[in-house]
Amino acid sequence: MSNIKLGVEVISAHGLFQGDKQNSCSPFVELKFDNQIFRTTTKPNDPNPVWHESFYFLVSDPSFLSTHTLEAHVFSYQDESDAKPFLGKVRVNGTSFVPRSEAAPFNYPLEKRSVFSRARGELGLRVFITDDPSVSVSPRVYIPSPRREPVSSLITDDADERRELKKPITRTFYNATPSVNQQQPATKNYGMHEMRAAAPMPPRVVQYNGPAPPSDFSVKETSPFLGGGQIIGGRVVRGTKRPASGTYDLVEEMRFLFVRVVKARDLPDRDLTGSLDPYVEVKIGNFKGVTRHLDKNSEPEWNQVFAFAKENLQSNVLEIVVKDKDFVLDDYVGTVRFDLHEVQSRVPPDSPLAPEWYRLENKRQEKKKRAEIMLAVWEGTQADEAFGDAVFSDSLTSSDSSDIISANLRSKVYHSPRLWYLRVRIIEAQDVIIVSDKSRLPEAFVRIQIGNQMLKTRVSQRTFHPTWDQEFMFVVAEPFEENLVLSVEDHSEPNRDEPVGKAVIPLAAIEKRTDDKKFRSRWFHLEDSISDAMDEDKAKKVKFATRIHVAAALEGGYHVFDESTYYSSDLRPTAKPLWKPPIGVLELGILNANGLHPVKTRDGKGVSDTYVVAKYGHKWVRSRTVINSLSPKYNEQYTWEVFDPATVLTICVFDNGHFGGGNNRDQTIGKVRIRLSTLQSGRVYTNAYPLLVLQPSGLKKRGELHLAVRFTCTSVSNMLMKYTKPLLPKMHYTQPLSVNLQEVLRVQALNIMVTRLGRSEPPLRREVVEYMTDAKTHLFSMRRSKANFYRFTAVFSGVMSVWKWMGEVCSWRTPVTTALVHVLYTMLVRFPEMILPTVFLYMAVIGLWNYRFRPRFPPHMDTKLSYAESVNADELDEEYDRLRIVAGKIQSVVGDIAAQGERLQALLSWRDPRATAIFVTFCLIIAMVLYITPFKLFALLSGYYFMRHPRLRHRIPSAPLNFFRRLPAMTDSML
Repeated sequence: MSNIKLGVEVISAHGLFQGDKQNSCSPFVELKFDNQIFRTTTKPNDPNPVWHESFYFLVSDPSFLSTHTLEAHVFSYQDESDAKPFLGKVRVNGTSFVPRSEAAPFNYPLEKRSVFSRARGELGLRVFITDDPSVSVSPRVYIPSPRREPVSSLITDDADERRELKKPITRTFYNATPSVNQQQPATKNYGMHEMRAAAPMPPRVVQYNGPAPPSDFSVKETSPFLGGGQIIGGRVVRGTKRPASGTYDLVEEMRFLFVRVVKARDLPDRDLTGSLDPYVEVKIGNFKGVTRHLDKNSEPEWNQVFAFAKENLQSNVLEIVVKDKDFVLDDYVGTVRFDLHEVQSRVPPDSPLAPEWYRLENKRQEKKKRAEIMLAVWEGTQADEAFGDAVFSDSLTSSDSSDIISANLRSKVYHSPRLWYLRVRIIEAQDVIIVSDKSRLPEAFVRIQIGNQMLKTRVSQRTFHPTWDQEFMFVVAEPFEENLVLSVEDHSEPNRDEPVGKAVIPLAAIEKRTDDKKFRSRWFHLEDSISDAMDEDKAKKVKFATRIHVAAALEGGYHVFDESTYYSSDLRPTAKPLWKPPIGVLELGILNANGLHPVKTRDGKGVSDTYVVAKYGHKWVRSRTVINSLSPKYNEQYTWEVFDPATVLTICVFDNGHFGGGNNRDQTIGKVRIRLSTLQSGRVYTNAYPLLVLQPSGLKKRGELHLAVRFTCTSVSNMLMKYTKPLLPKMHYTQPLSVNLQEVLRVQALNIMVTRLGRSEPPLRREVVEYMTDAKTHLFSMRRSKANFYRFTAVFSGVMSVWKWMGEVCSWRTPVTTALVHVLYTMLVRFPEMILPTVFLYMAVIGLWNYRFRPRFPPHMDTKLSYAESVNADELDEEYDRLRIVAGKIQSVVGDIAAQGERLQALLSWRDPRATAIFVTFCLIIAMVLYITPFKLFALLSGYYFMRHPRLRHRIPSAPLNFFRRLPAMTDSML
């Protein structure tokens, strides 16, 4: 048997609920772990008891220790009855167990056992693990008590050794001081009231709304110590130590030594030419950062920041060395040294530390007369303003050079451009004359071009005044740097088009509209070239020329889709005046990753240079790149405003393929999606998500990403009202776009976003943007088609189950059930007005019953649902593009049908806790209303409402339909 034990010290409790007749309570605590139950003494009539009692549990299997849970239930003792009123409980996950030397007492908030439980106050515990052989399990002393308590709940050695007692023996367990030298009984025949360690409990993994995935691919709940305290069960349990800054409370506080190299002056010349090419080396232990060198400059200015992690420092001396860049051997200029024990700490919101001038020393540590360098050295955390611009020690190697100091390694925040739909209506043209043959009637058409987007009208009949009256849609981005170019051409021969003239319209000159009102049209003169068309003076001259009649408008009432519609992170219209106030705040803490697989080879060993990208709405964030680490620590926190709960946060891990000046693609390591509607407001979700990637050899797990997520609702009423509002802006319903057109425009929007984000420094490259936005989910995949088919069959499996159940009823397999069905059927036939109230009441009861089994955590990628476990190489091969697109549409239709059925199931599954609560309340109210309303009146009003006049209808979807469309489907769990 293992010698590892779990120690629990029950310290005290305060603020307990007082609910007995004397308005007091007599609390005691029951501890449950690994099928073992211990109990403290009872403190009579004390709502703030103090125990200071210690207990030791046997750990049957240390390898499963992290999957076990310690439960502490607080009850109140009552003399006159066998009942024990419940006062609250505490659950401590095995991932938070620490050695005895690191354990500290925590006040855990008491949780309710159910919705109707009354629990309040806190319970103070100190939980630790120990392998000290001198500590044995505390013996139990049994003292008679006036309280009768059955002992059948206690666990004995074998089930057949349990004895049925007609009169249960009254026992109460009290703690005794552990004996140091006491040995365990040698006999195997345990008594009735003795404890033993049973088989380990099954691992605790995240609950899914579908088939349980393998343990290797499951999400694991963690209990890390973050800046705000330890996270236990979604709550922050604050310790005695307060964080230095309250801003970063979802990440572990990391201490850094910051060094800002500002500039130097009066540096001596070193070259034969009398010039100096200075640069600075910042060295501490084996870490070295290097600034860029400046050619022929005796008073250089760098203004660069270096950050060294305190936990990795191997020296107490910081050296700043100024050198002169040379072809063969760099010349030494001078040094400044700092003792790290004398470096001061800085805590925001303090102002930045002012840099100072320091005189350089020579190799004999003698001060130079003139040469000086301006520096600032301080200790800080990731809350420091210099964190984003710093070059970190885990991004440098021992043989670093100035080439390494690249923006590709730093953390940055990006904002995707604001996209607009441009609607262009080509109406007609006048006096289209062919210069080469003025007597020939032209077959004219118009080519419309904006940047890389080009469309053209149909070819008109032979006439000098052609008419088209066609509309086209484009995607443009702010700031409007491109022009709308209209080119009228003559289709003179099958393979030859002759230009007639061009017109250029600046996008900034096009009117913006936010509704479906008619926009004005204008006539434009055609010029021979684009330069002539852009010449305003030439355009003002009155002359006889070919004209084109065009109407154009920038559509601000639509939402421009730049990502997959299944995983949209923003649903707002383009025009800012139409934006509603935010309903909450989303906070993401990127903690660390572990178990990553090597992606490349460097110095003969496999390494990874990883960074994390997160996207929500218009805001993208990129963490710093950690070099040469398979277990990188990021500890970066970011915040977004939330405007709609029916949106998705996407987090991806990439390997930096451009480190050291390379030109390779950034490889994907894994993806995490979190739908905000599945998050409870105010709860902190700390989980380890598996990073899964589909490869030709099959599904691979390439590590785990540890995240902390919190959604805080600022207005509950506004958030609940969102469930009755349309999912998309009004223009999508008053002037809808076809599905094919939306898909074409989405591709154009993606290309614009790739171009704009690629201009940033460091750039977000195409492969990163495409993977984050799921740009290729619309293409055909045999695996995804199978997954959608099984989703489709799973949705309608309930109907088949009801049909089979009716068959069993008709066959009288269970006579009692058949008799009850006959009674219910007779009642419904006799009283038809009871049908609808019964249905709604039944759904409300089912919803309340399912509350016990509600998902505790947001869902993740489900490998079985995605049909990824049995995928083979043939199903991952590339098919022909045309076949993939056509079959992809069929696949999408099947997936959409399955999603509708899954939304019906989500009504009562508590996957979206707010939506299910609204629906259950609605069912209860409707059941009561229908109970008192005559059925004939209800049927009459329902028929009239269904057949109401078109003037009484609205093009905006109704509130029930909006509510249904916001419900989550299993699409979020698809790979």
